[in-house]
This record gives sequence, C-alpha cells and structure tokens, in this order.
Amino acid sequence: MAKRGGFPGGMPGNMNNLMKQAQKMQRQMEEATKELEEKEMTATAGGGVVEVTVSGKKEVTKIKIDPEAVDPEDVEMLEDLIMAAVNEALRKIEEYSQQSMNKITGGLNGLL
Repeated sequence: MAKRGGFPGGMPGNMNNLMKQAQKMQRQMEEATKELEEKEMTATAGGGVVEVTVSGKKEVTKIKIDPEAVDPEDVEMLEDLIMAAVNEALRKIEEYSQQSMNKITGGLNGLL
C-alpha cells in the first residue's frame, strides 16, 4: 500500500537541505555585500591627469586632478575627463559586484 501525503523518495529531507543551502547563500550574499561596500575602485582619464575613486556604495570618495590638467581656457575638457574617470570607476565597481555575486550564486543572480 502506498504512503499518503509527503513526496516520494524522501523529498522533505531534500527540502530541508535546499532551505539550508538557501540560508547559506543568503549569508554569503550579505557578507559579500558588506565587503563590497568597503571596497574602492580607482580609475583615471587623460593619461592619469584625472583620478577618481568610488566606493562600493557607488559614491565618489576622492578626486585627484593634476595641476597641468587645469586650463582656464578649456574647462570643458577637464569636465569631460572627470566624467570619464567617474564612469569608468563606477563600471569597475559594478563589474566587481557582479563577479562577487556570481561566485556565490553560480550565475543565478538574475533569478534571485
């Protein structure tokens, strides 16, 4: 006579394992997020005359400008260099973030 209720093959035990794995993954993601928030990425533009550092929280934490990049006649170029360095630093931190999460989720980030 077949058992009633439950799942064949001991599924409840597998469900417990699945829940434990999900909880472990959640802890790992929380740790990775905390680590990411403490991480900083730096990018340069114009051959290094503009340097921008961005935190894992995607906030600019430092801007360094070489004095020779400051030309009162061409402020627009300096603005472009700053924008390029900021965007590159943000791209780097986003790439690092994706790599960190992919290590934990095995590439399932889009499903979570």
